[in-house]
Amino acid sequence: MNKKIIVALLVSLFAAPGVYAEAEQHKGAIDNCVKSALDGHPGDVITLRAETEGGKPQYELDIHGKDGKHWEVECDAVSGKIIETEREVAVDDPEFTSKTKVRLDAAMKTALDKYPGNIMKIEYEIEGEAGVAYEFDIKSADGKMLEVEVDAITGKLSDPEQVIYQIGLD
Repeated sequence: MNKKIIVALLVSLFAAPGVYAEAEQHKGAIDNCVKSALDGHPGDVITLRAETEGGKPQYELDIHGKDGKHWEVECDAVSGKIIETEREVAVDDPEFTSKTKVRLDAAMKTALDKYPGNIMKIEYEIEGEAGVAYEFDIKSADGKMLEVEVDAITGKLSDPEQVIYQIGLD
C-alpha cells in the first residue's frame, strides 16, 4: 500500500511540471480573453468553455453584464483576441422575433439532420447589427457536445464548435 502512495507521489512530481508548463503557456491568452471581454462588457463571467472550431482552439465566456444583458464572447485560445461577440435574448424578444424568418422547429430539424443527437440547450442570439440565430447545444450519440448555429433569417447552418469542457453552469 505504501509503495503505491510513494509511486503516485513520484509520478505526480515528474508529471506536474509538464502540466504547469502547459497551463502557463495558455495563461496569457485566457487572461487577455477575460480582460478584453470584461472591458467590453463589464459584469460577471458565468461560464467559460474551451471549444474547437475548424480545428482551432477557442474560449467562450458567458457574461451577465452590468447593463442587464447576457453576452457571449469568443476568443482565440492562443492569442486571447476576441473573435466574436453575441447577445443572448429571450425567445419572445422583439429584436429577435421581428427579424426571424425561420421557425424554431425548422431550425432544429436543420441542425439535427446534419448533427444527430439530443438538443441539450437552445439560445436565441443577436449577432451584430442585423443578424439573429438559433444556437443549439447538441449531445451526439458518441457523447460529444457540439454547439451549432442556424441563421434565423436564411436557415443557413454554421460549422459546429466542439465543446471540450465547461466551467460554471448557465
